[in-house]
Amino acid sequence: MATLRRLREAPRHLLVCEKSNFSHDKSRHRHLVETHYHNYRVSFLIPECGMLSKELKNLVMETGPYYLVRNLPLHELITQEFINTFVKKGSCYALTYNTNIDEDNTVALLPNGKLILSLDKDTYEETGLQGHPSQYSGRKIMKFIVSIDLMDLSFNLNSKKYGRICWSFKEKKPLKFDFLLAWHHTGAEEPAMLSFFSKYQIQEHQPKVSMSTLRDLQCPVVQSGELRGKPETSCSALELLDWLGGVFCNADLNNEPDNFISNYCCPQPSTVVAKAHLCTITGFILPEKISVLLEQLCHYFDEPKLAPWVTLSVQGFADSPVSWRENEHGFRKGGEHLYNFVIFNNQDYWLQMAVGANDDCPP
Repeated sequence: MATLRRLREAPRHLLVCEKSNFSHDKSRHRHLVETHYHNYRVSFLIPECGMLSKELKNLVMETGPYYLVRNLPLHELITQEFINTFVKKGSCYALTYNTNIDEDNTVALLPNGKLILSLDKDTYEETGLQGHPSQYSGRKIMKFIVSIDLMDLSFNLNSKKYGRICWSFKEKKPLKFDFLLAWHHTGAEEPAMLSFFSKYQIQEHQPKVSMSTLRDLQCPVVQSGELRGKPETSCSALELLDWLGGVFCNADLNNEPDNFISNYCCPQPSTVVAKAHLCTITGFILPEKISVLLEQLCHYFDEPKLAPWVTLSVQGFADSPVSWRENEHGFRKGGEHLYNFVIFNNQDYWLQMAVGANDDCPP
């Protein structure tokens, strides 16, 4: 009965909302974007806009590439050549593909050189590596977290620690995964990932881009100074976020009596905009690309516009071992970890960060 009761309970969710201005010295917007490492969907909505500017459209089309490598041995990510070529000379990101964080072994490489392994109990014991139990294991510990600092290892490749890890991944418990990989670097061109992993099955991908114009869209009225909203004057940040979810899902938001799929309607007060541009990018999208996109959206209001605000929403991979920074991430019933910017025409912004049941509070 206790198990049945827990299954019926709604999972805990956390939503953090804050207000700031992009010009403030203590604004956290850059840090929050840069430390949310594994992003699979980016969407932005611009009211009173029928077509994107050339600059914004070019940025959208330049959010790739990323790579899918099949059956890549884990030990390839700890070789001296890989560390020197990609980890030390830029920001390298990797994430296991088609693995379930609550059931399977999963691995993520962070741009700071940390390799995070989320391993089941049997695999953890077979590797012989040192880690700690997952904080979401419950009474019976079934998952363990191992963190390997590749930058630290690279300074002493003759150490016993490095030798033990190599022996574990190559001989004691060889592990292979399908990996999503991406690399951001500045300066001169370095050897491409396609050639580096040429002996494996590797494919280059570009993010999928979808653009649409929404007509006669009913939008909530929001004011930058009223994060909680004000009755009959403006909607709250939470109401706006709920509404955005409906827009991104292409749901009907008019609460028609014969609509049996959705009875949601736009919160009040609201206004109808003649047209709005919705753009969605799906793939393995780097924080550096999102930072540039956010900066461009901030400059959207450099010239007078009819729109009072624009939004930028980012969703992380549900089965990533981390959410922000090195915070452990779990799935349970949803696996969500996301953030949303509401950018106002006076450079004020709202930042909304949400996580599911198996996550720490957003930073």
